[in-house]
Amino acid sequence: MAEPVKDKIEMNSLLVSPDDSSPINDPKTSLHLPSPGTSYGSTLSVGPEASTANLLKIDLEKKINRHTGEERETWGNRAEFLLSLIGYAVGLGNVWRFPYLTQKNGGGAFLIPYAVMLAIEGIPLFYLELAIGQRLRKGAVGAWNQVSPYLQGVGIASAAVSFNLALYYNTIMAWCVLYLVQSFQSPLPWSTCPTHIEGNVTIVNKECQISGPTTYFWYRETLNVAPSINSKSVLNWKLVLALLAAWVVVFLCMVKGIKSSGKVVYFTATFPYVVLVIFFFRGITLHGYQSGLEHLFIPEWKKLADPQVWLDAATQIFYSFGLAFGCLIALASYNPVRSNFVTEAFFVTIADFFTSIFTATVVFCVLGFKATATYEECLRDNNITMSTSDGNGTVTKCDFKTIISESASGTGLAFIAFTEAINQFPVPQLWSVLFFLMLFTLGLDSMFGTLEGALTSINDMMLFPTARKEVVCGIVCGTMFVISLCFATTTGSYVFAMFDSFSANIPLLIIAFIECVAMSYVYGLKRLSLDVEMMVGTRPSYFFMFCWRFVGPVAMVVIFTASIVEKISNGTWYEVWDSSKGFAVMSPWPGWCQVVAALMILSSILWIPGVAIAKYFRLISWKEEVASYFPEEELIEERSIEPHEDTVIEKYLLGFK
Repeated sequence: MAEPVKDKIEMNSLLVSPDDSSPINDPKTSLHLPSPGTSYGSTLSVGPEASTANLLKIDLEKKINRHTGEERETWGNRAEFLLSLIGYAVGLGNVWRFPYLTQKNGGGAFLIPYAVMLAIEGIPLFYLELAIGQRLRKGAVGAWNQVSPYLQGVGIASAAVSFNLALYYNTIMAWCVLYLVQSFQSPLPWSTCPTHIEGNVTIVNKECQISGPTTYFWYRETLNVAPSINSKSVLNWKLVLALLAAWVVVFLCMVKGIKSSGKVVYFTATFPYVVLVIFFFRGITLHGYQSGLEHLFIPEWKKLADPQVWLDAATQIFYSFGLAFGCLIALASYNPVRSNFVTEAFFVTIADFFTSIFTATVVFCVLGFKATATYEECLRDNNITMSTSDGNGTVTKCDFKTIISESASGTGLAFIAFTEAINQFPVPQLWSVLFFLMLFTLGLDSMFGTLEGALTSINDMMLFPTARKEVVCGIVCGTMFVISLCFATTTGSYVFAMFDSFSANIPLLIIAFIECVAMSYVYGLKRLSLDVEMMVGTRPSYFFMFCWRFVGPVAMVVIFTASIVEKISNGTWYEVWDSSKGFAVMSPWPGWCQVVAALMILSSILWIPGVAIAKYFRLISWKEEVASYFPEEELIEERSIEPHEDTVIEKYLLGFK
């Protein structure tokens, strides 16, 4: 052992041989001085009086950036990481997307496949991605390149999907900005229908009379929606300014990386729950709320035979938990190596699931209120006491189920339903400000994770090797703002629907399938199990390993195949606003839109075979991925991990070798 010295030396240097920088097998007896001028980026130092036990515990969490020799950013504390995960997972998808998918897919019938997908996809994949990020200490591109050079395209595909998602996700935040700004008016602009005077008579807008003031305000005042996607497209300048404001806020929060976003989440991850609880207690006091809850929780069993329902459930799991976007890998890569991510995985996924149910409960309370009011008005207008049938089982008048299905639908469901509830509150301006501020913070949380996945991938690929992170963030946000102007037009809501329907669902299934197969058959579950044991002290259960190796991939293949067959058989449809009827109707996507949708899907998944082929035939020059610093031997000794004897199940079913 080297002689003690008075000067302090860095822990990372102590554990590295001065000759070849290889790990020392026995740090108890082989601690060496670093060569002159060598620095490994550690900020914590130890003196010669430090014990071996302390040496093993000091500064092992620090990751050395392979490009600059500087330390990788880390979360300020565990609370920041947990709140960032909650903020990323619990987002607009819970308030905006989950309720309308539930309504679209038969209410309670959607909850069953959603719960199944949570068990076999949601929790296992969330666990897996956190393990990958924390162990390999890189974003998605670098991590998959380290698993296998031929898998780097998986990381790029994840970044491409994140890019597409961020494009239209920030549009929702722009809608929130518009509503938030107009929430200071009295009365609220969506509380009454607009009127105009003809002679001495005040005429109420006919379209608003048919649809209702909240629905009219959404489609006509906010979106100024065109009759179809084939209509002439004109910029909506209010939306353009709102989009600009949303992207500026995102940039300011992301410009310093996790050091800035990690602090913001203390507010953005907790504030939404306070507002949702308030709206829940208001919702259950509204007349007819119970009818909405019946529609939510009583399933239409025939819907379970529709593969689209299962695809929507699987896709919503990916959206809600942020799976296969590469964002979870990026967020976990900033974790200390000993962080117990398993606890976070269970807590966040279960919290997200119940948040979705809770939010849907609030939304359907309001939908029940709206539909009940319309239903009772229909009965009065037709002078009948109940809904009637033509004798063949077809309801001809005042069918509550039809009314609640048409009362609000599509991507604007949350905006329409909650503004209706806000109208029933005392001092509605106050609650309107709170609600849309809540929506904005939810979107901001999700954008942190989504954009971090894209930015970390850009850093891994060294696309801007000399540029400061602030400059790269500004370039990305500016570029995405310009592209997202396509959503700020009169046909923008239809383009938005196209992105929502095609940009992520199929690509995410494919990426997640390859993730499971790669970690099970390429990286190996035996190796992964040891990695997890080193980090958290326990090995993953058989349930998770079976899900990664068998159940998850099979479920994804079945859902993918069934959904393709269903789309070919029934075609693809989108919702078009019908001003004469006062609600949205279904219309088939034009042929050119289907071509664009196919290109949108291919723009992300083609990276997977493309990069593999290019590397195999050496069409591009590439270097072997340099492994990030991970104190494997020290953790094994610290946790007293003994060699594992493989069981029969592990050998013959899980592929342990």
